[in-house]
Order: sequence, then structure tokens, then C-alpha cells
Amino acid sequence: MTPGLGIRAPELFCLLGMSVVPALGQPGGAFEDVTQQAGIDWSHFNGESPDRHLIEVTTGGLGFLDYDNDGLLDLFLVNGGETPRGKSARPVQHALYRNTGNGRFREVAQEAGVARTRFYGMGIAAADYDNDGDQDIYLTGYPESALFRNDGGVFAQVTDLAGVRNEGRWGAGAAWFDYDRDGLLDLFVCNYAELSFARPKRCAYAGEPTYCEQKIYPGQVSALFRNRGEGSFEDATAKAGIDGLAGRALGVVAVDVNNDGWTDLYVARDGSPDQLLLNKRNGTFADVGLEAEISYDPDGEALAGMGVDAGDVDGDGWPDLAVTNFHDEYHTLWRHSGGFPFENLTHSSGLARHTRTYVGWGVRMLDFDNDRDLDLMIVNGHVNRMIELTRSDVTYREPPLLLANDGRGAFKNISSEAGPVFQEGHLARGLAAGDFDNDGDEDVAFIRLGERPVLLRNRVGQDAGWIGLRLSGTISNRDAIGARIVLRTSRGRQLRWVLGGGGFLASHDRRIIFGLGPGEPPGSVTIEIRWPSGSLERFEGLAPNRYHRLAESAPARARAEP
Repeated sequence: MTPGLGIRAPELFCLLGMSVVPALGQPGGAFEDVTQQAGIDWSHFNGESPDRHLIEVTTGGLGFLDYDNDGLLDLFLVNGGETPRGKSARPVQHALYRNTGNGRFREVAQEAGVARTRFYGMGIAAADYDNDGDQDIYLTGYPESALFRNDGGVFAQVTDLAGVRNEGRWGAGAAWFDYDRDGLLDLFVCNYAELSFARPKRCAYAGEPTYCEQKIYPGQVSALFRNRGEGSFEDATAKAGIDGLAGRALGVVAVDVNNDGWTDLYVARDGSPDQLLLNKRNGTFADVGLEAEISYDPDGEALAGMGVDAGDVDGDGWPDLAVTNFHDEYHTLWRHSGGFPFENLTHSSGLARHTRTYVGWGVRMLDFDNDRDLDLMIVNGHVNRMIELTRSDVTYREPPLLLANDGRGAFKNISSEAGPVFQEGHLARGLAAGDFDNDGDEDVAFIRLGERPVLLRNRVGQDAGWIGLRLSGTISNRDAIGARIVLRTSRGRQLRWVLGGGGFLASHDRRIIFGLGPGEPPGSVTIEIRWPSGSLERFEGLAPNRYHRLAESAPARARAEP
């Protein structure tokens, strides 16, 4: 037995048997558009206007979460809002689609208490911040943001009570994570840029009004809110040492970069140097982006970082990072091998070749075919309607990308095999991933500006073996955000993290799916978890092709689960 590593058999934790939904619609491609069959008819509104406020083209968040704890993932869609000269014919409302099973959803935002906010909406971060067993919601926007506490499937707006309004700021991506390891989830909010609806900035392209480049909008300081328990937070931005790091932050992922057991932050910033905020384990962070050589491209330019995700794409046990950028900049892949600097694999991985002409937003590392390595899905869409007048290779509406990993961190563009949606142009923004039909593979959804969203059902992942995990912390935060999970089989080792944030304005299924590869599943499966609290546990004898709920062992003094 490994010292300090508890070993538990499967009878000591709860196995969640999940129903599998039959295939919907017509065959063709790895992902099937089931938006209409699912009953999703809500449309996004971004207040597009002659004033060309930059916020009109940067909105578009969404998230998968099981808000009613029925074992089925629901879908939250964040609406934008009106601008002074961009008015809606109907009230601008968010949508919460409750998963009713059999591939169908029902819109329940009004009855759940989350249909309206008084600000222009951007993104969502869902997590159980009060450790009561259900998923709460933080919605970002301009000029404030809002926290909704989940009380058994009905939400109460508790922003002022909690002290997390983020007033006067343009909130974008957000991440829940426990940076001080006290068992309570803290909140990091990316703040983007200074904006005024009353004083729009004027720019032109090819003689027509267009959105001004981001660099003429001064960046803002992102915010860190420390969870004090009992439903309140303190603004710890200055105390944590990040109050002097202004910049146009859009995306964030929380992951333990240096494997010291304390969660760090990677922040993607638009025309500002990207940040790697290393947790110093004393309540403060240090930006080591320059040391890690991730802040700028090889020419010393700050890229237009939008979305970011983390995962081990080459199987070496360290979290690598994918970042989406503007066309001609390429979407970036950073390889982490345990020390600094990171290695820029943008060209050698194939990402430069596959992404040069695209403006990228949402990004997700996912093993879509359950072949044991992490692939990449990226959604794209330009911001300039006039771009096709001067570029023959760049379009306004752009297709999503599905990039298959060869197992060593090199990617092949297989979008032509992914389904009809991948052959069409979209103004896509947020991308969320989650197994909404509980068949053992990651499905996805993405927002399109001013249109209905797209829900895509994965049709191929369930053909391979898999094991799904839902972690539950007791000493650690209930969602186990920050956990490091190692799966060992006769076919080798895989590693995953329970991430905070990730992507662009999105919140993902918190469950972890390990693909076991094609053919018969391996006979022996061992799961090793380092919980956010620092404790280590091993679980053995897990059956394949089902979800397992693994609860953190706790001494008698620890909080009991209700």
C-alpha cells in the first residue's frame, strides 16, 4: 500500500446507473444537431447597433449543470442585452432548459427565478459555493454581475448579500476554485475593458462603420472574491496581489499547473499579455507569465486571447493549455512538461495550419471518441462584417473545428467527418461540453450571436469503453474543484483535473469521463485521487461503461453530507 493512500473498494461508494437515450435524427457525422428535436427555440440577442459597441460581439455564454439534482444535465443560456440604439422587440431573457430525459428539454427560467437580470449578460460559472449539494450560478456582465443561490431548484438572487456585484466592471469569464484550501469555493472574475454606452468609439473598415480594435479600450483589473462561509465573500483582489495587473481578460481556467496541490490560474487576455497566476500558498498569487513564456507570441506580441482550456494532450501527466486567438495569430497550444518555460507547439501540433484564418472563441479539450487521448473542439466567428471585401481567405461566418489527437499532441482536422454543422459558417461564441444523455461521451452546445444556439449530440464516443466519475468532496469543496485524478489500466495511465472555469464564458459538466479505447475494456481499473484538501485515495474494482460517485473519506470531525 502506498503510504498515506487510502484504498477503497467499490461497495464503499455509490454507483450511479444512468439511462442511455437512443440516437436522435438522421445519421451522418460524429456530432448530430439535435437542437430542434430537443425543443430548444430560444434565441440570443446582442443589441447590435450602428454605434458598434464592442460588447455586442463578445457576448454569448452558456453552461451545462444539473440544477435540480435529477441526474440529467440541464442547459443555461446567457442572453446579451439592449444597447441605446439596439432594442429588442421582446424582453431580453436568459433561458434555463430543464432536461426531461429522452433527449427533450423544457424552458423553466421564469419559474426557477433566473430569467432576468438588469445588466448586459456575458457568461456563466456554475458551482456549489455553499456546499449544500446543489449548483449555484454566477452570471457575468456589464456594468455588474450577479450571484444566484440554488435553493432546491429555485434560485434566489443574493449578489449584495454575498458581496460579489463586481460593480462598474465588464465581467467576462469566471472560475470557481478553492485557492486557500479551506473547503469553500472562491471566485475569480475576468474583467475586460472600460466601456460607455453614452460615448461610443467610432471606427471604420472599407469605408463602413465597424467595431474598433480592442486596444483602444483600456483594460480593467480582474477580481478575486474569497469565500468566508455563511454566504458572504470578501474582495481579496488587493490582498492577493493581483490589483495591479490590469488588462483585457476574457477567459480563465483554474488548474494546478506545478503539481504542488494548490490551484493556479491561467488568464487569456485580448491584446494584453496572457497571465499565469501561480498560487503562492499564502493567499497571494504571482504572475509568472514571462518566466513561463506564455504572455506573448514568439515575436513579442500580445495575442487576442479569448478562450482557454487545460488538459494533458501528450500523456506526460502535466496540464497543457489551448488558447483561442484572432485570425493570422493562430490558436495557441502550450506544452507543459513540468517546468518553465512552456513549449509553444502551435506549429508542430498542426494548430497553426488548422486555425490561421479563424477568429476563435470557445475551446474544449475532450476525448470525443473515447480513444484515451484529448482532442480539441473550437468554435469560431468573425467580428467584422466587411472582412470578406478585403480577404478572400477569411469569412465573416466561420465553421467549428474538430481536431483529433494522435496521442502525442499532434492534431488532424477531421471537421469534414464531424457532421453538417461543421460544414456551415456561424457567429459562434461560448462552447460548453457535457454528457446530457448520460451515454458516456461528451456532447456540446454553443451560442451564436443573434440566433438560436446549437446542441450537438455525440454519436461515436459510446462505441468505445469508458468510465465516468462524479466526485464529491467532504473536507474539500463539495464539487471537488481542484482534484487531480489518475486512471490506471493495463493500457496505461491517464490523468484529468476537475477544473474551474475553462473555455469562453462557459460552464461545463463537472463529471470526468475516461475513455478506455475500442475493443473489450481492460479488466483492472484503479482510480487515484488527490483531493483539493491534499488527501490521497485509491478506488479499485470500478465497472466500465457507467458513472460512479466517489466521495472523499473524512474523519468524524469533518462536515457530514446532508
